[in-house]
Amino acid sequence: MKLQQLRYIREVKRHNLNVSATAQSLFTSQPGISKQIRLLEDELGVEIFARSGKHLTRVTPAGESIIDLAGQVLRLTDNIKGVAQEHSDERCGSMAIATTHTQARYALPPVITEFTHQYPDVALHMQQGTPRQIAQMVSEGQADFAIATESLELFTDLVLLPCYRWNRCVLVPRDHPLAHRDAPLTLEELAEHALVTYVFGFTGRSQLDDAFNAQGLVPNVVLTAADADVIKTYVRLGMGVGIVADMAVDETLDDDLVALKADHLFASSTTRIGIRRGTFMRGYMYDFLTRFAPHLTRDLVDAALTAGPRHEKSLFDSIRLPEY
Repeated sequence: MKLQQLRYIREVKRHNLNVSATAQSLFTSQPGISKQIRLLEDELGVEIFARSGKHLTRVTPAGESIIDLAGQVLRLTDNIKGVAQEHSDERCGSMAIATTHTQARYALPPVITEFTHQYPDVALHMQQGTPRQIAQMVSEGQADFAIATESLELFTDLVLLPCYRWNRCVLVPRDHPLAHRDAPLTLEELAEHALVTYVFGFTGRSQLDDAFNAQGLVPNVVLTAADADVIKTYVRLGMGVGIVADMAVDETLDDDLVALKADHLFASSTTRIGIRRGTFMRGYMYDFLTRFAPHLTRDLVDAALTAGPRHEKSLFDSIRLPEY
């Protein structure tokens, strides 16, 4: 049994049993992967993949267990490499962040700028996706950190570290009827307008829907997007009233729009960082967490990583999270 074979079966499952796509991603040949998988199956005496002719059709029950264990073995080997790198050069290595557009565009730039200046020999990789996708990336070892507001709790193998709270604002063009009102906005008023906001599952969208539902109102959402800049574009075109994260508004770039406070309408949301249990934390990884959320000290992160699912949340009960 070889680590290469374990990596092949894991990646084949990751690529939906497409051996050709797996070979391209690993910069190797399709016949080579197929041969190594067969050799592993022969050695183990079980089929990992069911086949129809030359095509893989599904992962067998035995294969599911084997691939799960293979993932654990590969993560442990990565940890061994991490330990060696930490002792040979603690300021050299790599770090992969999986996050959503809002975090990548608005929350992370100053942190990334400081971090790369402090650690020029750390290769930083950023991947974007839906909250579920980025949580999956960390769960499967494709990224070190998942930074998002929604869906991370669906993955029980992730430790969730709360970073900060934030809320929303309502965006309208300067000539819009809502732009110059003195009284605070109401949900009833918003329900009368066409709305442009985030796709469900992105950037705290669930709190928005919950607020309308609690009042027996049905919001008239005419367009959704994962990208706040796209939402602002369609607000400018007059398609509707925008609801975006406060952090997504730039006073200079968005001076043609009016931002109306909405924190009295919607419950605040919490952005969190998800880390896979068992991850070996390099020194610069702790530093990144502290730069992003100063209360995430090394001791607190270590306590959360070792506390277990039932107790990790209680570690943050006494901490007042900053407001973005």
